[in-house]
Amino acid sequence: MAVFTSASFFLLAAFVPRWTSAQHVSVVATSSRAGALSGTVAGDSPMFTFPASADIGPNVLPNIFDPQAVNVQSVCPGYTATNAQKTEKGLTADLTLAGPPCNVYGNDIEHLKLTVEFQADNRINVQIQPRYTGPGNETWFILPEVLVPRPEAEPDANAAGSKLEISWSNEPTFSFTVKRKETGDVLFTTEGRVLVYEDQFIEFGSSLPENYNLYGLGEVMHGFRLGNNLTRTLFAADVGDNLDANIYGNHPIYLDTRYFTKDESGKLSYVTDPADKNAKYVSYTNGVFLRNAHAQEVLLRPEGITWRTLGGSIDLYFFEGPSAQDIIKSYQLSTVGLPAMQQYWTLGFHQCRWGYSNWTVVKDVVDNFRKFGIPLETIWTDIDYMKGYRDFENDPDQFSYEEGAKFLEELHKNHQHYVPIVDSAIYVPNPDKPEDDYEPYHRGLEADAFIMNPDGSLYIGAVWPGYTVFPDWIGAALNGTGTVSWWTDEFVRYYKKVAFDGIWIDMSEVASFCIGSCGTGNLTLNPVHPPWGLPGEPGALVLDYPEGFEKTNASEASSATSVYKTQYPDPTTTASTTSTTSYLRTTPTPGVRNINYPPYVINNFHGDLGTHALSPNGTHHGGTVDYDFHNLFGHQILHATYQALLKVFEGKRPFIIGRSTFAGSGKWAGHWGGDNYSLWAFLYFSIPQALSFSIFGFPMFGVDTCGFNGNTDHELCSRWMQLSAFFPFYRNHNVRGAISQEPYVWSSVIDASKKAMRIRYLLLPYMYTLMAQASLSGNTVMRALSWEFPQEPWLADADRQFMLGSAVMVTPCLVQGANTVDGVFPGVGDGTIWYDWYTYKAASEGVQPGENVTIDAPLGHIPVFLRGGHVIPVQEPGMTTTESRQNEWSVIVALDGAGKANGTLYLDDGESLEPGENVKWVDFTVEKNSFRVTPQGKYLDRNSLANVTILGVAEAPLRVTINSHLLGSASWSYNPEGKFLLVTELQDNFKEGAWASNWTLSWNSPSNSDSSPVQGGGGRLEFSTANLLYAAAFGILFGRMFVL
Repeated sequence: MAVFTSASFFLLAAFVPRWTSAQHVSVVATSSRAGALSGTVAGDSPMFTFPASADIGPNVLPNIFDPQAVNVQSVCPGYTATNAQKTEKGLTADLTLAGPPCNVYGNDIEHLKLTVEFQADNRINVQIQPRYTGPGNETWFILPEVLVPRPEAEPDANAAGSKLEISWSNEPTFSFTVKRKETGDVLFTTEGRVLVYEDQFIEFGSSLPENYNLYGLGEVMHGFRLGNNLTRTLFAADVGDNLDANIYGNHPIYLDTRYFTKDESGKLSYVTDPADKNAKYVSYTNGVFLRNAHAQEVLLRPEGITWRTLGGSIDLYFFEGPSAQDIIKSYQLSTVGLPAMQQYWTLGFHQCRWGYSNWTVVKDVVDNFRKFGIPLETIWTDIDYMKGYRDFENDPDQFSYEEGAKFLEELHKNHQHYVPIVDSAIYVPNPDKPEDDYEPYHRGLEADAFIMNPDGSLYIGAVWPGYTVFPDWIGAALNGTGTVSWWTDEFVRYYKKVAFDGIWIDMSEVASFCIGSCGTGNLTLNPVHPPWGLPGEPGALVLDYPEGFEKTNASEASSATSVYKTQYPDPTTTASTTSTTSYLRTTPTPGVRNINYPPYVINNFHGDLGTHALSPNGTHHGGTVDYDFHNLFGHQILHATYQALLKVFEGKRPFIIGRSTFAGSGKWAGHWGGDNYSLWAFLYFSIPQALSFSIFGFPMFGVDTCGFNGNTDHELCSRWMQLSAFFPFYRNHNVRGAISQEPYVWSSVIDASKKAMRIRYLLLPYMYTLMAQASLSGNTVMRALSWEFPQEPWLADADRQFMLGSAVMVTPCLVQGANTVDGVFPGVGDGTIWYDWYTYKAASEGVQPGENVTIDAPLGHIPVFLRGGHVIPVQEPGMTTTESRQNEWSVIVALDGAGKANGTLYLDDGESLEPGENVKWVDFTVEKNSFRVTPQGKYLDRNSLANVTILGVAEAPLRVTINSHLLGSASWSYNPEGKFLLVTELQDNFKEGAWASNWTLSWNSPSNSDSSPVQGGGGRLEFSTANLLYAAAFGILFGRMFVL
């Protein structure tokens, strides 16, 4: 949950009608330093409310907007390379300032070292760091490998065997260039720019081709293709999902896709606007990752990319590709680690909200899902369950352990699950109130588990419970304190009282609702209330509705407008006439860093670095400061929680969903998209956000379905419940004070949800296989169309459709009031066939390459298509994943134009961390009218096979056999309109299970058989009048001879 300021909502103005402008909080700037606070008592409650001014820092102006900002490229000297030496895997050189230091945003580092290493045939590392560091300043520049490991070079890697090449020059100052050998294409070059390397500011960059296509650089709410007029700030912040702002996570990697035409001689020509749909294109994608955890800005401009960091080093990794998915796999396998494998049940539907006030309410929600026949796998609770919003303690009245134990026992008997939220700060008890004692805090003190002030005292900020301390993950990693063991122990203790099944980590940027150690000297006020009304409280009513709501709900919209105007008067009528604004600007001081207010001001959403966050001078055990590690708090808490759950659930895969992430966090946890809005715009933004996290190595991704902030309506929720059914993590969640949005609230949403959930649950084996492939080899689950069809440049910015694996395409309706959706059918120019999921008919006949086709999408229907050439195993849905896994199997075969298809199925027990040999892989292959199934592995699945459906069968078969055994007429039928073959009632052939042994299903059609129709055994031919002669020609109708 994020805390919102007026600025956060102004970013949404383009999407929210005036009558539903999102709420804002007016604040008055006063002193906000640590020490005694003056505040107010909230309502009739004795709880102290600390002032809003406690979370307002000095007024700073981001460098990119500052007219007084100095352009370092015009005043800094750059560097000169000397003493270049070849090494076994690359080269080294010394870099020395090429002139007097400029010291613009820090103190120039005079002596640097360049190291180039060819790490694999498709990867180069370029590292530039100070030549001399010591214990006092090492973490200013060097990112410890214990926190973020460095990729290792392969033993046989060298320059000669690389697909990349690198060169450097001193004309006029040091620069380097990385090229692709195959094409000679320049992928990255610093030529024409000076390298700036100061103790609080680094700048480097590269020119890029005209109209370039870059993706990644998250986390950001933006279209999938980033464009060339965007500044990406990488600084973890507790912010709602505000457009283009820095939000929760930081992933400094981008993909760069370029399209070329090739002439007869093989010469490539880069195409800036590849709009000719009849031309043949070739694409190449390269990737760039900066291993740096400091605050950063990445400026994307028409001429290229500029990278600026507030510390660290230049530690660049160039990935050759040549496809996007090649890079994503290589990035995970070599650099950040493979994603955590999820338990099977986590792919079911999850329900949550901030506002489930007690166990009875939670139980009613679970019961209502069952009452309305909607599958529910997991129920979640937000901070409502906590005693005073404290981690590891339940409210004794509303969420007692005794009542919870009974509820969870019943829940688990029904094969359902429970996940609670855990926040990232620990409450400090009031020393004057014995009844306020809090054991997790005391145990943490004994373990030296908390971040300190520079003087060694506890750093005490403020979050939901009141004044809080923050776990010191960095001190644990670098100085051996007991933070992780303490954290693990708290989970073990809590599990004995509450039998949870997974954990949801929130507020992990890390957030603090005041600047500095505001709790120091004020603990006798604890617990304290944040300086704003919680959603739904008086003065903070949730009055926002989706765009277009006034068209379908005029009276309710009018009422909301009236109340809104009372709650939030027009700021233009009360605004001060004072227009003078002053800004804090700082300059470098020789020999020291200004870590609280660095000279270069990034475009941080909250302003200065210490606002609504842990102060940069927060000090870790061992003496390092948060300025150098801020972006890693969320990363490290996920690591610690993973270790804790390994202890709680020995031998099982931990299930963790986290908010703040960094490069590599996916090996421990999944991610949800944060505090989005119940707006149609954010229905769309969920797709590019998901595709970006596929790049970052997070297949377990989803968003708050139907929207978190504001009120949804039945139309938006219907569309969203259907869209999210095709995201791996599928959860509905919204804010307290808003209307309920469980899918059973509206009849239309019930219907829409059931339809989409049936498809999802049918596809669970396919989705689980994709997740296994992601975990084992770095494959993606949700995919951009351009990744699967890289030769179609018109797909470069396609982010309103997506692929689930390589076989399923989803084309959702994202527009309020629409009954159709425009979509493309990729690959048709090369013969790709797309089948409609619902009718099995070929949907792409007659479609031209890149053509936008209008597709029917009435409310309650989401267009889904199957790609020819793929085999999809499905399983009959149940109300839970456990029930589903006990049901019969079926297979859908979608033939390509050559009559071929293939696919894979992965099976295991769905939970073991190390399944070992107890797995099964099933390979599916179709060619020449023969469908072959080859299982391998020891895992035993005894569920039988019910049906096989084969799409794209051009002619009615004469006979169908399984393992050469002729199937009777009642077992198969052919649909001549849809051109599909349906083989049913196969259970007796698979009494030991569908995948117990090899088997083959074959069919003979008139064009490839000399057999008599009578000898074929006959099948059922489904026909219309138009197909009567067709049926007569082959002498078969419902298994009998047809006589004219």
